[in-house]
Amino acid sequence: MAKELHGWLLGALLMLVSPAASGQRLVRVGEGYSQTSVNTTVFRNSPLVTVGDRQYITYYDAEGYVVLGRRRLKSDRWTVRRTSYRGNVQDAHNVISMGIDGEGYLHLSFDHHGHPLRYCRSVAPDSLELGPLEPMTGTDEQDVTYPEFYRLADGDLLFAYRSGASGRGNMVLNRYDTATRRWSRVQDVLIDGENQRNAYWQLYVDAAGTIHVSWVWRETWMVETNHDLCYARSHDGGCTWERADGTPYSLPIRAGNAEYACRIPQNSELINQTSMSADDEGHPYIATYWRDSCSNVPQYRLVWHDGREWHMQQVSHRITPFSLKGGGTKMIPMARPRLAVLRGRVYYLFRDEERGSRVSVFTTRRLASGRWKVRDLTDFSVDAWEPSIDMELWKQCHRLHVFVQASHQGDGERTVAAASTPVYVLEIE
Repeated sequence: MAKELHGWLLGALLMLVSPAASGQRLVRVGEGYSQTSVNTTVFRNSPLVTVGDRQYITYYDAEGYVVLGRRRLKSDRWTVRRTSYRGNVQDAHNVISMGIDGEGYLHLSFDHHGHPLRYCRSVAPDSLELGPLEPMTGTDEQDVTYPEFYRLADGDLLFAYRSGASGRGNMVLNRYDTATRRWSRVQDVLIDGENQRNAYWQLYVDAAGTIHVSWVWRETWMVETNHDLCYARSHDGGCTWERADGTPYSLPIRAGNAEYACRIPQNSELINQTSMSADDEGHPYIATYWRDSCSNVPQYRLVWHDGREWHMQQVSHRITPFSLKGGGTKMIPMARPRLAVLRGRVYYLFRDEERGSRVSVFTTRRLASGRWKVRDLTDFSVDAWEPSIDMELWKQCHRLHVFVQASHQGDGERTVAAASTPVYVLEIE
């Protein structure tokens, strides 16, 4: 009750715009569903997308309807439209992912957890009105989870998803051709679980157009069977793939031929589906957490490749133990982190109960020093929130805009009785 009252008062006081802690700016958009973390899981990938001077947002409202919004950058006024589409918001897996192609059409995929593809696009460029549901390629679209759009430099879109179940799934990759307005299959099975395991991945397209993918393997649907951290990249839109040293892969990638950026055993509290980025030279950086065998406290980590070899650095110095066990969406005391890298400077966004579950960031100006500064970006708790960045805006002009909403999550896919909460864009200039 106290959390609900705090959220209501905060929304009333902040109204449209307010300074957050540390001099940041919160821009209010609307009210979102908060009884699960469906609006705020890290694998949403793209709840905020900027093209040119237009920023777009999407989320589920209190009744589970898909909402779209847009504004001009630096404006406080949002145009918001509730669509006719709804999702099963009681399952936090059923996220909304958004992409915007080179013509300005919005593409949306939503409401999947082992379900047939739900995909649509706007009726016109820059429009918030969506057309009917339609197939993409029409192949292998009956068992979709974790839809993700990524924009390429030429305006085409990539679409990645898992086909199959946890512990028994494969990574599929499609491409949208803006000129023909058609989807085609790039990889039927990019990462193959061989019907024994599946990859939980994170993907990043850098400024040069290189696609970076990293992942952990999971042997069953139980989170404690996560293990190891692997890597691959593509310079040609996902057609061919190679390791960090340029050695080509023979596809599909399997446990036996994958490049292992870091070996991490099962039962290490290794989390899945975090984030990654790349620096100006195209070197990959991966944010995640796990615990050492000699400790019961998971710590945030950064794994990166400097062009010669892989490195790992502990970012946090947490003192609170916890254990990842079981299946379904977990209510975890620390968020999966989100990463942005610029000319040697690293921004590492997170949420941790040890800091009052606020929106927080680690930063370092020189990674080799091993020194990290930490600060809170809000003065209120966001509970089950995990960070999502407007990555297109970051790549355009290195401005950090973050989707922020206080959300809740019952452990093991349960809901938490709670009122809707304000949806914000946190501008970190």
